[in-house]
Amino acid sequence: MPSDWHELTDLTGEKPFVVTGVRLADGRITISGEFELPLLARLRNEDQVFVGEFVRCHGSIKHMEKAFGISYPTVKNRLNRITDQLRLVHVEIETPAEPGDDVLDRLERGEISADEAAARLRG
Repeated sequence: MPSDWHELTDLTGEKPFVVTGVRLADGRITISGEFELPLLARLRNEDQVFVGEFVRCHGSIKHMEKAFGISYPTVKNRLNRITDQLRLVHVEIETPAEPGDDVLDRLERGEISADEAAARLRG
């Protein structure tokens, strides 16, 4: 019997599973039935860790690059893959872009040089 969530998600791999029982830690109450897992619990353990760190660092991709030793495109690809796995309902929310957001994003991805970014930010 798996002793922790990491072992359970390793055992089940990518296969969906249903929880059929819950027992409180003190052992006095047990509930049987079929329980659907919350969205985040459906992720593999390493993806749960990734999402947890992303939330902890307030969505800083730079932090994620350093924490996991991966590049900007790798962080974005992994976040996109996780989002697809969660099958979240996509809601369009109009958020005004901060001045320079696109320029800084392009600079971070290496699409433009620092001099070109500075010139664009100056107007």
